[in-house]
Amino acid sequence: MQKLKTHFHPDVETLENKSIFTRLATRSIAIQGNSILLLYTERYEDYSLPGGGLDSGENIIEGMTRELIEETGAKNICNIEPFGMYEEYRPWHKPDFDIQHMISYCYTCDISKELGETKMELYETKNGMKAIWVDIHEAIKHNKKTMATSTKKGMSIERETFLLELLAEKM
Repeated sequence: MQKLKTHFHPDVETLENKSIFTRLATRSIAIQGNSILLLYTERYEDYSLPGGGLDSGENIIEGMTRELIEETGAKNICNIEPFGMYEEYRPWHKPDFDIQHMISYCYTCDISKELGETKMELYETKNGMKAIWVDIHEAIKHNKKTMATSTKKGMSIERETFLLELLAEKM
């Protein structure tokens, strides 16, 4: 799969003498016209692609499909194609490691416009995460404003905005 970007969080100055753990994740890209299926998270005031970490031993496509269904209630998922891989190094704020190396495998797919019931995790619900079809250009504009003005922004917004801009260019 084509590497789209390697991103170092500003707090990660070096990997030398650091304990690093790798987390494999997936991101789903479902587009219909100018609308893209995203998750809006109230806590972080941002839009992000549906996705998340792979379970131990889980196939990447199975994990992508599972996450997409859990977070959005997507139906009739088909035509899954690789889009690219985004790699990032972020600080890890737990005592077992210094840095998280996140590798996100991104796939395009087709789904039904109508979404079913979600099965979000408790923290996702508490963060105010909701699946929504939104104009991709509006989502980019919103995320850029959040990056420039919000104190609530999460660590994922740079990745998400980069991916949305790349997708918008290809549309």
